[in-house]
Amino acid sequence: MSDETSLPIETTCLEVQNLQQQNADFLLLDCREQNESDLVRISGATLIPLSEIQDRVEELEPHRQRHIVVYCHHGGRSMRVTQWLRETGFPKVQNMAGGIHAWAQDIDNSMLRY
Repeated sequence: MSDETSLPIETTCLEVQNLQQQNADFLLLDCREQNESDLVRISGATLIPLSEIQDRVEELEPHRQRHIVVYCHHGGRSMRVTQWLRETGFPKVQNMAGGIHAWAQDIDNSMLRY
């Protein structure tokens, strides 16, 4: 990933699972609300809700040049966060298409769906 602009804006659950299995250096960012995260979450994810992201962006500063994958429930909020972070100078941010709903469907079907 030397050419930072070549990273597609979206990635799939399967690609994220592969990153996890390879112990790749990336940040999995959950932008759902706390009550949603309390229901069900992807192991290893960092929770910063969409409603707080602008106030808490400094928490992401150490990860500015890292690969960041953002997810929410279905992919809408995480796409907004992905676009905002890219505009704010985070070059390697991707949205996980389908969100945790797709993850529960495609990766871990024992996971609670809501």
